[in-house]
Amino acid sequence: MTHEDVPMYSGIRITGVDTFLVEGNCCFVKIRTNEGITGLGEGSISDNKVGTIAQCVKDLEGHLIGKNPTDIELLWQGLFRWNRWHVGVLFTTALSAIDIALWDILGKIAGLPIYKLLGGAARDKVRIYAGGGGKAGVQRARAMGCNAVKTGPPVTKVGDPLTVPMPWDLKRAVAQIEEMRIEGGDDFDILIDAHGRLTPTMALEYCNAVEPYRPFWVEEPIQVEGSNDALEWLSDRTAVPLCMGERNFTKWGFQDIIAKRLVSYLNPDIVHCGGISEFKKIAAMAEAQYIQVSPHITYSRVGVAAEIHMGLNCPNSVIQEMASYADDPTREKTDWRDDLFYGHRFQVEDGFVTLPDTPGLGLELNEEVARAHPYKPQLREELRYEDGSVEDN
Repeated sequence: MTHEDVPMYSGIRITGVDTFLVEGNCCFVKIRTNEGITGLGEGSISDNKVGTIAQCVKDLEGHLIGKNPTDIELLWQGLFRWNRWHVGVLFTTALSAIDIALWDILGKIAGLPIYKLLGGAARDKVRIYAGGGGKAGVQRARAMGCNAVKTGPPVTKVGDPLTVPMPWDLKRAVAQIEEMRIEGGDDFDILIDAHGRLTPTMALEYCNAVEPYRPFWVEEPIQVEGSNDALEWLSDRTAVPLCMGERNFTKWGFQDIIAKRLVSYLNPDIVHCGGISEFKKIAAMAEAQYIQVSPHITYSRVGVAAEIHMGLNCPNSVIQEMASYADDPTREKTDWRDDLFYGHRFQVEDGFVTLPDTPGLGLELNEEVARAHPYKPQLREELRYEDGSVEDN
């Protein structure tokens, strides 16, 4: 074999893994190689645990050094199975960040965007929805060119966003959806996210009450911990489409929900569920049960870009969110977040988004800006019921 016959980058090996903790509870991962090619991934979370995730990434680095970064499936299996304790969202978020970065490297080597490596696009563009409540939320979505918006039922007191009244104000929550349906008309989709704040009983009465207004789905109507018995109980008693998945992780965390077809939609988060490799498998499992998927929002342009790649590629992906905690690609205001990444900007038109054919993920982290905006822990709000007991958030 001559020198010319040796495949390009056949000797590429991982030399190091760096983490960057950034304001907004964001963690970014950069995998370095001996060929100078790097991969970018994200391990952010909406709680103040990104320091733990970053340490987990560094703990996994020893299994990566000297390995070929293009052996993505082998590395995913090794990182998961060589660690005896491999269950938990902090571990899978670290694994997800590494997996996304590995796909970014492979795309750069191949000179192709990630969705092309997965078999190409299943559609020309990805439908998106905006966020907001009431008439204003519908009007904002329309102004963006979207005909879909996601809102949440107002469970807390008027003027007191930290206290849930007893009993909760079901009438007010239903009136919000009625108002949005009137404003949006019949050619408009209303997505509802309960954030797991409803008990099964509350969720059932809410779903039945909003059914006449044809919600696209009710997301996380109840909590996700434990078995899926309560979800099955709810699913059997309401005709409203349900959605779960943003706080489930790995194919095993979705298996029971898919097998029993407890929901109509799954929304795995690519930054938590196990990365691009695992999202693709979860979506395929769902497709076999005629369950549609909606890649869940993440925290910056990195996670959003990865999810748009999946939205383009997965045949049963139908819609996804664009705005995020640390970076809203649709916002007009300009600040430091616009300089956090080099590379393409999202092209949003008439409620759809497309990606240019840039290799890999299509983004690079501006390390100087990242270091100028270090991580500052952000605690979630402490919700309580009117009697002082703790409510889920």
